[in-house]
Amino acid sequence: MELSYAILKAACAIGAGLCMGIGAIGPAIGEGNAVGKALEGMARQPEVANTLRTNMILGCAITESTGIYSLVIAILILFIVK
Repeated sequence: MELSYAILKAACAIGAGLCMGIGAIGPAIGEGNAVGKALEGMARQPEVANTLRTNMILGCAITESTGIYSLVIAILILFIVK
């Protein structure tokens, strides 16, 4: 009985780590792409820099929400499974 519990907790830790690792890849790529394209747009048309910056920050906030969902799932995996 004790060995199966240890295996379950180890599997939960591995699952939570994979959840955060894989869940952080999408937001990182998305935010990097958004910031890069916004900087290109600002360099080409400096007069619209304020609009681009606002839209970029909104887009990054929405993109980051998927990383936060991954964090919530990882915490649930670690602390709810008994």
